[in-house]
Amino acid sequence: MSTTVRLLTLTLLASATALADEAPPGDAAALAAEVAAPVLAWRRDLHEHPELGNREFRTAKLVADHLRGLGLEVRTGIAHTGVVGILRGGRPGPRLALRADMDALPVTERVDLPFASRVVAEYRGQQTGVMHACGHDTHTAILMGVAQALASIRGKLPGEVMFIFQPAEEGAPDGEDGGAAMMLAEGLFQDFTPDAVLGLHVIAGMPSDTIATRAGPFMAAGDSFSIRVIGRQSHGSRPWSGIDPIVAAAEIITSAQTVVSRQVDLTRAPVVLSFGAIHGGIRSNIIPDSVELIGTIRTFEPDMRDKVFAGLKSVAEHVAAAHGARVETKIPDEQGYPVTRNDPALTARLRPSLARAAGGRLIEIPPITGSEDFSFYGQHAPALFFFVGATPPGPDAASAPTNHSPEFFVDEAALPLGTRALLQASLDFLAGAGTD
Repeated sequence: MSTTVRLLTLTLLASATALADEAPPGDAAALAAEVAAPVLAWRRDLHEHPELGNREFRTAKLVADHLRGLGLEVRTGIAHTGVVGILRGGRPGPRLALRADMDALPVTERVDLPFASRVVAEYRGQQTGVMHACGHDTHTAILMGVAQALASIRGKLPGEVMFIFQPAEEGAPDGEDGGAAMMLAEGLFQDFTPDAVLGLHVIAGMPSDTIATRAGPFMAAGDSFSIRVIGRQSHGSRPWSGIDPIVAAAEIITSAQTVVSRQVDLTRAPVVLSFGAIHGGIRSNIIPDSVELIGTIRTFEPDMRDKVFAGLKSVAEHVAAAHGARVETKIPDEQGYPVTRNDPALTARLRPSLARAAGGRLIEIPPITGSEDFSFYGQHAPALFFFVGATPPGPDAASAPTNHSPEFFVDEAALPLGTRALLQASLDFLAGAGTD
């Protein structure tokens, strides 16, 4: 064999070896199909037995038992009820973290399903129905399926995978810590520093055969606030003998909207200020001493966040003073949930993976004013978050009840798509696909 032919042969062998190293170690579609039945069963079980944030005891046990059965290294009790499993592949490679949230919402379900929730719990001192009205049951079931699929090929899997089952994404109960920030504070990534973090979320109003994402700012920062309007109690027939906090609170609510519409430059980025609850009074003929208002602010720029909070505080104080009342405004010193940002390089690298999983039905969407505490993981490693449609395809998909609605409904076709997408992205990342 001539020297030229020998060199050519060696070059071809090296190229073939490199391509083999970059090829995913398994077929995502086939692996997703193998776990489709248990994913569906888990999702229905979790939907029927929802649990509020920091109280996901049954869910955490289900997850931990499953991960132990797969032979993973399992840690429980992180941030109260969080569960983490580590899968060591049989070949060297990168470290990847995958996250699902487990908590439900204080919402009474109004969807006619054989596995509809009948759970009732106490939330902020009130009895309420509990429902997976944001789809976290699907996220948990999908990640359980992905863990099973990847564990089945661990011998040829490059790298290591951390499966994060997180509590309290919707926020911890009053007076408690929780969620992603608490998991990180308790050392989630102390001994396992991921090279990337991936997560998904089912979303109403988008067809269940479609995936959506975007590079850069994807979801807004989310902050909560409370305003206590303090008046002076009196008989309802003699309002002039007291100070009415209900009327003052009503004017604060309407006037606060001018902070968004008149005090911030909405051409720069979206801003939302919403009141979510009003509590005050107990009887029709008694004007109460005080009224409590709670709400949320969504922003994409830190200086706009500061300006909205300053404007809200000023409006509340001055409107209350005009009524002879006063206010106690609680605004967090630190930001709540940061902006969820998708790493541009990681997004570009895995966009083909998501498109392949969705059969080409991958769309780019504008920034979303919803917020996600997945954003905290993105402060520690390159992150990619994407949406999976939850509504049956058709002309009425856009008008479907939204996430957090008691009528929120997940088309179960989203389960195999979400499983396939997370598997495809994971396999391609671990194999080094899309890298130079």
